[in-house]
Amino acid sequence: MTNLQIKNSVLNKIQALNNPYLLEEVYRLLEMETEDIEPLKLSPAQKEAIKEGQQDIAKGNKLSDKQADDEIDQWLKK
Repeated sequence: MTNLQIKNSVLNKIQALNNPYLLEEVYRLLEMETEDIEPLKLSPAQKEAIKEGQQDIAKGNKLSDKQADDEIDQWLKK
């Protein structure tokens, strides 16, 4: 696929988007090379999930890469 074809495909997909979150993320990606990027804002639920994960790690509750991959594979099969 040529650069022009890729650009046209991306433009068409962006024009068809209705999801505001996804549009914001596309915008952030396109603005990555400028300094005008706002930091990603996490919801309270996301912040809580991160905090719980950090607490689990501190307690030694963690998985190896293989264990995590296996759990993800099991979850995706459901």
